Amino acid sequence: METTVATTIAPIPPYDFLLTAGQPSYSRNQEYKTEEYTDDAYIRLLDLGDKVALASVRSTGAVDDPELSVTLTGDDLDDSDGKRAAAQLTWLLGCDQDLRPFYDSISGDTVLADVVTDFYGYHNTRTASVYEALVQAVMGQQIATAVARVVRNLLVQHYGVRATIAGREWYAFPRAADLSVAEIDDLRQLKLSYRKSEYIQGIARAALDSPDGFEEMHDLPDDEVVRQMVALRGVGNWTAQWVLVRALARPDGFPVGDLALRRTVAALYFDGAEITDQELLDFSARWSPWRSYATSYLFAALRSGRVAGS
Repeated sequence: METTVATTIAPIPPYDFLLTAGQPSYSRNQEYKTEEYTDDAYIRLLDLGDKVALASVRSTGAVDDPELSVTLTGDDLDDSDGKRAAAQLTWLLGCDQDLRPFYDSISGDTVLADVVTDFYGYHNTRTASVYEALVQAVMGQQIATAVARVVRNLLVQHYGVRATIAGREWYAFPRAADLSVAEIDDLRQLKLSYRKSEYIQGIARAALDSPDGFEEMHDLPDDEVVRQMVALRGVGNWTAQWVLVRALARPDGFPVGDLALRRTVAALYFDGAEITDQELLDFSARWSPWRSYATSYLFAALRSGRVAGS
């Protein structure tokens, strides 16, 4: 029976809900949805393991006094499901991040400080799991963001967890068990290369073989996470750094080797002159130990059109 459960989340201020939840969605303009931001609400199908729930999240507070109101719809939901969903949304929407130490640290960096002023209260969003971050990063290797979105949407459409709620079909990211048995030829029909198809299948199988589906990585230091990640086929340092940023919420991850990040830094700090990955890495030391946050704000500047050619 379809039921509704309501709950609330109190993010750490400052928290700008529109900037955080309203960022471009992978499933924009698609008939099938994993998430969307519409009519001031963030809507997403949550995979709770034994159940799925469609969450509708709205801001009922202010940037410096934030509160989020959550309505969940699904079959046979109860208050314990509401608590699980609130915990997952808190993680996904970065509600537990304290931005103030980062803001204090860049007060002398006029370029980044200006970006922070424009995006005050923007929090890093996250993936639901390490496994999901790995698969998404592999799909996005060496292709344009727009193409990566198309590929991800196709993967979700064919292998994702699905539910029809209030007369509309929604999807959540595919579970490792489903991708682990996907045929390589079938994955290739989703615009994935042969190598990437192999890598994704291998990551899914490795997630099933790991003690806690890779979630044990939360207890490891950054360098050990990177060491174990790059031991997987198809995973290099760039992918491992994105895992630190998007799946483990580490404050100092830095995806050196990312072309868009390098060009953004070059445009904002070097008048557009070419810089190398090593020069970018050396330059990023000024933001340590908050390079994950610096990266997210630099990409926010890129998406906003502040960077020439973006």
